[in-house]
Amino acid sequence: MKIIIAGAGEVGFHLAKLLSYEAQEITLIDTDKESLSYADNHLDIRVLRGDATSIEVLQDAQVETSDLVIGVTASETTNITLCFLAKQLGSKKTIARISNTEFIDNRELVKFEDLGIDELISPEELAATEIQLLLNQSAFNDTYEFEEGLLTMIGVFLPKSAPFVGKMVKEAARIFPELHFMPIALQRMGTQYTLIPRGDTIFKEGDQVYFITSAEGVDELYKLTGMERKDIKNVMILGGSKVGFKTARDLCGKKFNVKLIEKNKEKAFDIADDLPYALVINGDGRNVELLDEESLESMDAFIAVTGNSETNIMSCLVAKSKNIKKTIALVENMDYFQLSHSIGVDTLINKKLLAANNIFRYIRRGEVLALTRLSNLNAEILEFEVNATSLVNGEIIRELDFPREASIGGVIRNGKGIIALGDFKIMKGDKVVVCCLPKAIPRIEKLFL
Repeated sequence: MKIIIAGAGEVGFHLAKLLSYEAQEITLIDTDKESLSYADNHLDIRVLRGDATSIEVLQDAQVETSDLVIGVTASETTNITLCFLAKQLGSKKTIARISNTEFIDNRELVKFEDLGIDELISPEELAATEIQLLLNQSAFNDTYEFEEGLLTMIGVFLPKSAPFVGKMVKEAARIFPELHFMPIALQRMGTQYTLIPRGDTIFKEGDQVYFITSAEGVDELYKLTGMERKDIKNVMILGGSKVGFKTARDLCGKKFNVKLIEKNKEKAFDIADDLPYALVINGDGRNVELLDEESLESMDAFIAVTGNSETNIMSCLVAKSKNIKKTIALVENMDYFQLSHSIGVDTLINKKLLAANNIFRYIRRGEVLALTRLSNLNAEILEFEVNATSLVNGEIIRELDFPREASIGGVIRNGKGIIALGDFKIMKGDKVVVCCLPKAIPRIEKLFL
């Protein structure tokens, strides 16, 4: 695909890096010489210095033959204008990054497609949504919903007490035949290698395992992993950033008791005016005495979303020392994910990764409805819709020429999530959730074209 990315900031550079690994034809546009120089020296892409809303610059980038234009500059006005111009000049598809979530909330009122914008994404909105999902499934360290929860991906560290530790996948299936979940990816403790579980794969203590489960399977996973469903009601948020504000607003709307700590006095007062149902505290959240004064130990969850990754991690560790049930830290450095097993924070989230996940489904071939990249594993989970021409249509799963580096986690049919085993027959209209390693993606795409 020929892809143009406007904005060489953190989201744009990260997207360009991921896409360049897949041999996509990438052009990166920015006005900042230093950012472009860094990208040019580190990535196999074309860089173009200039204003992304300049018709001359877009023509130089060959926008008329582009498959996708992505506007991820710091200015939502620039991104929206870029998408409008790109569509007029011949681009097939456009995506604009925005910060004003009102645009997403009112998509039915304002037809952005008529303006040439195919998709709007807000990294802050995605991060706030991710936090809410994590609070809903509080015992697990990663989660993602397909079709509003008909199927859910859940990540968990296996404790020694889990009854299937030491058993092969096929043994666990025999012992628990009525289970409504399927293991789809696994990483051994102390390694960075991702495994797609097979029947002879043995579960081990400390494994980070990802499951696909139906609604009925969530409670089963709690029981079988030895995890306790934690009732979360009292939440402390560190940082009045866009993510912090939106998270607090949404949680207040769901009747959570929210305390938000913001260091900047003027911002704290503004947030207090906008969020009458949250208790907003002006203070430095790095101050342990302040946290103690604000009854940190009585909180069920602690969410650190300041602009500083190290502050977020350290404050979460302080919260963890007070036996807080759930800690979530927003981090910008992707390297921290490789250390997530040992850092001690329950869950790390990253806006760049969330934005990239949302955009990647437009790069994949086939009818991709949703996509998520596992935060610390080298794997993707994709939701495909089966067409009449798809090679999987009418086929039984065990008879498919399916690569060993991929597995089907579940199928959504007629509004119901199904954990599909080898004898399941895939039909047109099914929505199939597949987990695969990068090298298997081209073969998987061909099956669903």
